Amino acid sequence: MVLAAVLAAGLLVGPVVAGAVAPASAAPSDQPGGTTGVLDSAELTALQDQAADVQGDLQEHQAAVTAAQDRLAQAQQAVADAAAEVDDAEAVLAQERVAVSRYAAAVYRDGGAPTTLSLLLAGGDPGDVVSALGYLDVVESGTDQVLRAAEQRREQALADRSAADAALAESQARADEVTAQRGELEAAAAAVTDQLDAALGAVDRQLAQLQAEQVRVNQETAAAWAGYVAELTAAGVVPPPAAQLRDPAAGLPGGLVPVGGATGAAQPGAAQLPRQPASLLVLPAETVAAVTAAMGDLGLPFAPGTAGPESYDCGSLVQAVYGAAGVALPATQGELFATTAAVDPADVLPGDLVFLGTPEAGLSHVGIALDPQTMLAADGRAGAVVVRSLPGDQLLGVGRPSLAPRPPVAVPGPTGDALAVACGNTVYPPSYGGTRAWGGYPNGLIPPSALCPLGTGGHALRCDAAAAYRAMSAAYAGDFGSPLCITDSYRSYASQVTLYGKKPALAAVPGTSNHGWGLAVDLCGGIESYSSAQYAWMVANAGRFGFIHPTWADQGNGREEPWHWEYAGS
Repeated sequence: MVLAAVLAAGLLVGPVVAGAVAPASAAPSDQPGGTTGVLDSAELTALQDQAADVQGDLQEHQAAVTAAQDRLAQAQQAVADAAAEVDDAEAVLAQERVAVSRYAAAVYRDGGAPTTLSLLLAGGDPGDVVSALGYLDVVESGTDQVLRAAEQRREQALADRSAADAALAESQARADEVTAQRGELEAAAAAVTDQLDAALGAVDRQLAQLQAEQVRVNQETAAAWAGYVAELTAAGVVPPPAAQLRDPAAGLPGGLVPVGGATGAAQPGAAQLPRQPASLLVLPAETVAAVTAAMGDLGLPFAPGTAGPESYDCGSLVQAVYGAAGVALPATQGELFATTAAVDPADVLPGDLVFLGTPEAGLSHVGIALDPQTMLAADGRAGAVVVRSLPGDQLLGVGRPSLAPRPPVAVPGPTGDALAVACGNTVYPPSYGGTRAWGGYPNGLIPPSALCPLGTGGHALRCDAAAAYRAMSAAYAGDFGSPLCITDSYRSYASQVTLYGKKPALAAVPGTSNHGWGLAVDLCGGIESYSSAQYAWMVANAGRFGFIHPTWADQGNGREEPWHWEYAGS
């Protein structure tokens, strides 16, 4: 390792002489976890293309299904309305026939026009009189006109009902047709899943191999650091406090000499022990403690907004390890860049903070330097705390936490339409419709090696969501005595196809479900009821852990799913 070569060999003797750097014996991957190799693989491209083709067909057909169902519902309503109109028309006709009959009987009995008295005597109820009187003026112009109008209304209602029945039959036929087509597409989707699974297996094997290599790099780096600390002890060096190394010109602890810088002046914040054949680098006690703590965190999950001890983002990792060593630092990459004392990039030493970025994206990452070519960081692309290469062409600056902080400076941000990058991972807006929304993998086709377990059954989520879920479950257990009950988490493409076939009206089109991004869970244990104490707890507390209940699943919004919760980040 570069670290081993630099720290074991030390720096050349001399008050202002910079140390030489030896080549690495086991350099880390260009990207943490080797994800670049996976993202550029032919297998992943084929996987994405196949999934997109099937998904496109299903989405296009889903629109036709929805339209056919809407037309069928409208036709059914039209038939119901027409039937009601026929009933109303027939009732009116019957009523008018009774009234006309009563009128005719009165005329026959009275030998002339009926009177109010005769209608009253003929009626069985005072209400009948009121009804009958209402017809007198009309009937005087001819009883046949009254009946003809009522009959015409009834005939029109019958015609309308016949037309509605025909429209319903046509809509039903169309609905049956698209249902049959949907069955064909579901069969096609099911058939292609074998191919997708084969491609996914190839990607997962690549990722697992690269992750194994990453573990080896992490272990070798940690061993090299432990060897450096042991060498300090063997040389009788007790790392001095940072305050004793900040001003070499004013003097250093006995036996130590300054470390040369790129400008020819002595570097503040470090020293060296003269010896042959090369001197030994001496870092402040706080720096040694911080880097040692960071080595102990290698392999822990990366999770935005978390600050340990189970997961970190890049800024919180730096804050945590230095905070444990007695150096108070802010927790975000931006605040760290703005306030950490800057040193010349050519003078980078182990424990320094290295800030990465590009002119377009601005500041995008912060890590802890191990040597000029290597850094340790909680990395969004790797999804973990890893040792990775330090890309010199992306180096925006170097900061030394053991020195006094500087007055805040401006932090480089994105320019134009460029997306922000946090901890090495592009930050997409919520509306982003990219097909590789995270990690470079398609929906439902995420390699198992890229997911993190929830600690119950075989459930898994994206690693940041998994870390948040575990924390939420622990908090829930503190109040209810048992962890969260879960029925569903990450949903593979194949399982999405199966569910869509069973519940096409409820399930998302395969390749579009939030379960397929490893960002959604379905819960049980009482949470499936809006009225339960468990559901009320989720409403009150889930947001603290980055989980939300989507609006469409709220009570009264048509598609009620109290059990469905989604990770939106912190």
